[in-house]
Amino acid sequence: MNRTTRDRDEEGRARNARPRDGLGRPLPHGAEGVARQPEGVVRTPDETVREAQRLLDAGMPFHAHEVFEDAWKSGPEAERDLWQGLAQLAVGLTHAARGNREGGARLLRRGADRLTSAQEGPGQEGPVHEGPGQEGPVHESAYGIDVGGLVAWARELADRTEAIGAEVDAVAEAPRLRRTGA
Repeated sequence: MNRTTRDRDEEGRARNARPRDGLGRPLPHGAEGVARQPEGVVRTPDETVREAQRLLDAGMPFHAHEVFEDAWKSGPEAERDLWQGLAQLAVGLTHAARGNREGGARLLRRGADRLTSAQEGPGQEGPVHEGPGQEGPVHESAYGIDVGGLVAWARELADRTEAIGAEVDAVAEAPRLRRTGA
């Protein structure tokens, strides 16, 4: 019988206490990693977008995904597809940066699809934008998030990730969550 002890959090849930790198990969015990994102933080939508953008710009898309996950768990049901789609884009970029081409491309496309359905949901009326790679007009999301631009970015990066066959640079590929000036 395996009697391996597991790391546990304060509530007794299994939790890996190994340090992590900027892409969320576990490092050996004793190695210096990056600080983890605290879980369960309730932020305003503006705070969520600002913190996620900061993490994306720092090459930490895995951590940005955690911020979006908090938003979908604590936010209104009507916004779930928006936050889940953004989390899928961040984790898709994470996988692409780790060299997992297939998984990264799949998650980027899944996130783009979810964001597209979020735009069609209630409360997503706004200015209509047409852009490269978009199939028809796209409404700008609440909170100044450039949903149309993110959908186009995700689909293009998914195609490129499958084609290049190598890791992508998470900093160089970090998307802009908001339109310039938003």
